Amino acid sequence: MPNWSNLLKEINQLGSPHDILRRKYVASMAKYTGRNVICYYSGWLQKPEVGVANAVNDNDKNGLMTTINKLDISKGLDLVLHTPGGDTAATESIVDYLWQKFQGDIRCFVPQMAMSAGTMIACSCKEIWMGKQSSLGPVDPQFNGIPAHGVIEEFTNAYNEIVNDPRTIPVWQPVIAKYGPAFIGECEKSVKWSTSLVIEWLGRNMFAGNANKDVIIQKIVTELIDHSVSYAHNRHLSNTKCKDMGLDIKELESDQKLQDRVLSIHHIYSHTLASTGAFKIIENNLGTAYIQQAQQIMMQPPGIQRGQIQAGEPIKPAAPEISEDGASQE
Repeated sequence: MPNWSNLLKEINQLGSPHDILRRKYVASMAKYTGRNVICYYSGWLQKPEVGVANAVNDNDKNGLMTTINKLDISKGLDLVLHTPGGDTAATESIVDYLWQKFQGDIRCFVPQMAMSAGTMIACSCKEIWMGKQSSLGPVDPQFNGIPAHGVIEEFTNAYNEIVNDPRTIPVWQPVIAKYGPAFIGECEKSVKWSTSLVIEWLGRNMFAGNANKDVIIQKIVTELIDHSVSYAHNRHLSNTKCKDMGLDIKELESDQKLQDRVLSIHHIYSHTLASTGAFKIIENNLGTAYIQQAQQIMMQPPGIQRGQIQAGEPIKPAAPEISEDGASQE
């Protein structure tokens, strides 16, 4: 008969109901596809007070390194992505790392939203799976909420009008005074950087070998990055809009069993982010999880990282039985 310590150890190994259900449905998707699955989830909708920590940043690579460790790389990767976007430098580093590990054999699944830098990550994959409810977003870089492309556009308009009619100087002077020369230069470099990354990533993976890739990619980049075309940084681009602009979009509705698994994953991650202290979760189908929390939790199942960033090992508890269709009953 187990004693007190043994029972406590068993409880910790099983984890919380949220942990158990996440592992169940992520494992179900991997079993169905025969591929590795990593879920990369931010809780910016549930915990906006966390602020920039919700965004893509350099800490996230530690989570990806932890969850990719011990995966069979030859199986490729299905990345389930839900993020508001974030830092361009961190995004470039993450995409380069994933490329080196999987050589482009990555499919991106967007159950709800992958915005800004999240869209850039999606564009680096060989295909993007979206449902009727899914959205990508423009990737025009921002400075403290100000669109870099919008700044350049406004400054260019001011310059042209002043050259054509010097009488407009008093009108444009307050506008020009907002932006120093260094700031304009930074905006220009930021737009060029984002543009060059998206062009490179689309060309080497999604449209590799396509004879018309230059034309297709230019149309995509214009619609995703040009603020005068996208209008707003937080604009939601539907699966239909993304397909119309030229992206390789696969419809989740075309495979009902796969859709059920992806949406079950999305529901349980949303529940976890809403009901626990977690605000970011990176987790694979083997049960290895990298979790950042708003509050440190002292008692945790082994293998799940919470709070401070530390190394973790895969959890291999006796998982709940997975139904034949693997779908959530929510």
